[in-house]
Amino acid sequence: MATMTQERTQRETSREAQPETSPQPNPDAAPSMSITVTEDGPYVVKGSVPLLEEVITPVDGHYEYRVRRAFPAAQTYALCRCGRTTTPPFCDGSHAAAGFSGAETASRAPFEERADVYPGEGVTLLDDNRCAFARFCHREDGDVWTLTELSGDERLEREAVKASSDCPAGRLVHYDTDDGTVREPPHNPAISLLEDPEKDVSGPLFVRGGVPLVGADGTAYEMRNRYALCRCGASRNKPFCDAMHVNVRFLDGLD
Repeated sequence: MATMTQERTQRETSREAQPETSPQPNPDAAPSMSITVTEDGPYVVKGSVPLLEEVITPVDGHYEYRVRRAFPAAQTYALCRCGRTTTPPFCDGSHAAAGFSGAETASRAPFEERADVYPGEGVTLLDDNRCAFARFCHREDGDVWTLTELSGDERLEREAVKASSDCPAGRLVHYDTDDGTVREPPHNPAISLLEDPEKDVSGPLFVRGGVPLVGADGTAYEMRNRYALCRCGASRNKPFCDAMHVNVRFLDGLD
């Protein structure tokens, strides 16, 4: 069995071998779309980004997204991020009365600098550890890390890539081990309110399709194809979800 030092050396070597190519968002995403984090306030969404409610649904030994509803289209809208609104999912000003502190604490370093590397024969996994506890990394044949190790088998390689691609946080990204191609499907731009009945909680905002995210100071975050934003107000890695919605038993109040 490899020692911890050997494993660390192997990961660092694999990282150096990775091409400097980040997962690319859908090229059809409208450039006018954006999400702006306001200081101690809501997320302001512009550009008619579709808004959905989706349910994390267990199916046999894995999880799937099931659309529950689509909200009426709007050019601009404000989504609550303090977790206290009485008009979910939209902001009603409750953050002011509650004295909500929404200071952004997440690292601005690029994904590839923050991520650990897990090499596999077919695919190599990058994992930045930003977990939203959505559990899509688990499949019938094992978790994404085990499947990556076994990715010399084509079927298990497909399962590994499926597990990483469904992660709403964008924590997990696979690259082809031979040529460095990003193994991730494009997404149409959308924001989904995730619901997690299995844990009896409401989850984060799942943003997909390369919608730009801008901080309260006006600085854009790294463009990502997938990311999960906190909406319970309790994350210690704002604006991103860190699974605290499970600890605080957050429920958004939607029917």
